[in-house]
Parts: sequence; C-alpha cells; structure tokens
Amino acid sequence: MSGSLPPDRPQRRAKHLIDPTAPRVRPSVEDLQRLERVQRWVMSVLVVTTIAHLSAGLVIFAVALDRDQETARIGLSVIAGAALVAGLSAGFAIHRRSPFSPWVLLGLLPTVVGLLFVL
Repeated sequence: MSGSLPPDRPQRRAKHLIDPTAPRVRPSVEDLQRLERVQRWVMSVLVVTTIAHLSAGLVIFAVALDRDQETARIGLSVIAGAALVAGLSAGFAIHRRSPFSPWVLLGLLPTVVGLLFVL
C-alpha cells in the first residue's frame, strides 16, 4: 500500500473543511466593531458615488438637450443637485451623523455647473 498513512498517524483533514473537534473561535467585541465600521464606510462610499454618477449623468444630459428645451435643461440641473444633496445626506445618515451638515451644500455643485453650461 504505497500512499496510505501508517495506522499510528491521524488522518489529516483539509484546511478548508470544518473540523468538528475544533469549534470556531467567537469574534471579539472589538473585531465586530471594526467590521461594522468598515461596512459603514463601504456602504456610504457606494451610496455617495452611485448618486454622484447619477447626478453627473443628469447634468450631461441637460447640456446635451436641444436649446429650445430650456425649461427641461434647467429642471434636470436642479434635479441633479437635489439628488446629490440627498446622496450626501444619506452618507451622513449611514455614519449615524446628522444629515443636515454644511457639507451637504456641496451637493448643489452639479446644479451650479449645469446652470453655467445651460444658461
């Protein structure tokens, strides 16, 4: 029997399988807090960047519209700013901070840029 283990050695279990004789170690409170903090940052970055891309797309679309649709161009620029304000507020809320921060006013930047190109 070439390849089999001698009878006195225990059979090695693959590392990726669950070992019923060695239960998993419970994570500490600090580990759980660290994990929660990372999850919050990932979620807030995803929310803010997704809505920022939506807002930028709305501004680009407003600029690309025909000149005779002036009301629609202005409306899309305003909607882009409102969307980014809401996105930034959501980012603050995910971090359990007040969504009414002066930083949220940066969300009006797409409106200003859009109106500069549109008007």
